[in-house]
Amino acid sequence: MAALLLLTLAAAMAVQSGTARSGDGVAIHYEARGAGAPALVFVHGWAISGRYWDAQVPVFARAHRVVTLDLAGHGLSGRERKDWTVPAFAQDVRAVVEALKLERVVLIGHSMAGNVILEAARAMPGRVVGLVPIDTLLDVDQQMSDAEVSGAMADFRADYKATTEAFVRKYMFWPTADPALVGAVVKDATSFPPEIGVPVLEHVWRYDPRPLLAETHVPICAVNADKFPTRLDHARAYAPQFDALVVKGVGHYLMREDPAAFNGQLALAIARVTGKATPGAGR
Repeated sequence: MAALLLLTLAAAMAVQSGTARSGDGVAIHYEARGAGAPALVFVHGWAISGRYWDAQVPVFARAHRVVTLDLAGHGLSGRERKDWTVPAFAQDVRAVVEALKLERVVLIGHSMAGNVILEAARAMPGRVVGLVPIDTLLDVDQQMSDAEVSGAMADFRADYKATTEAFVRKYMFWPTADPALVGAVVKDATSFPPEIGVPVLEHVWRYDPRPLLAETHVPICAVNADKFPTRLDHARAYAPQFDALVVKGVGHYLMREDPAAFNGQLALAIARVTGKATPGAGR
């Protein structure tokens, strides 16, 4: 009996890798493990990949089906997309959810993926039971002007590597952050193809989440760093159900800077949007 139980647990934790075709035909790489509903679908941010969730997957897969994916242009996914919009990335998420036949999902989206999971929830009515933005949608009323976006894009196009490194080091981390982690993130971001990175940033920075936020009625609980303030009053003007938790002393990549603290807050956020606690996720 004990041996059978161990085999069952081992099978549940085995990694299932696959590819789903997005709405425009781009191949989207995904990995899934664990069992239990609702499924947790982790969506990464700009210029990184699903591996940024490595410290979360084994913890949450104890009680949930856990899915990570590489958005188009990132990681192991295809790069032949023509239009790098937020709705197009949402179709990547939808394709993976449908390929895995997931019926009830919580979407967890870091950075630009906060907007992506809003769009994905709209694209999958009835399947998404909650949203957990990660260090994103901190102040939804703080929108960049056309002139600001155009100026920033000119800098990225003129010298992508130098502009990207300066951007990551200045805005993404506290000065006390682990230099090795900062260096690893800088390497990922600066090696990202500029022909993808620049248009992705432009679309993300021109995207206004407020109209869609006002149409979103599933529970939302963000997990944010304390580097910049979280303006719940602004978010709740559009989505009264919007809630947030904070991890202290970390920057934008909080899931890697302090995995234990982040996992504890993420477990609370999942419990708030689902009404179901994740056993052992805070350890």
